[in-house]
Amino acid sequence: MTALRLGAYALLALAGALVGVAGALVQAAWFPGGLLLALLAVAGLCYGGVKVMGARMGGGVPAGAWAVVVLLLTSSRPEGDFLFGAGLGSYAFLLGGMFIGVMCATLPLVPQPPGSPVRLGK
Repeated sequence: MTALRLGAYALLALAGALVGVAGALVQAAWFPGGLLLALLAVAGLCYGGVKVMGARMGGGVPAGAWAVVVLLLTSSRPEGDFLFGAGLGSYAFLLGGMFIGVMCATLPLVPQPPGSPVRLGK
């Protein structure tokens, strides 16, 4: 692996952590729309990572960073405070985000057939 590729994976991990923190805050603030926005952000980042890097690890790195950050945010503090409430939206965010991350990290990479990218008959 080159240094540029490792740097790109580090940026993807950082973006996954940021999307996890932002999604944890947004999903409960605007319940139906915020949850959808948070899950779309995870999907866009992971799928975009796969497409940009041209490898499944491009989706696995941000998904792993997202999962670590979100799971750390679910733990309660000694004072008894925690970020996630015990509602349906929180569980949908946790399980849905993990499901999306796993799907993007395990997508098959289908190469395009050789030839021109234009439609036939044009």
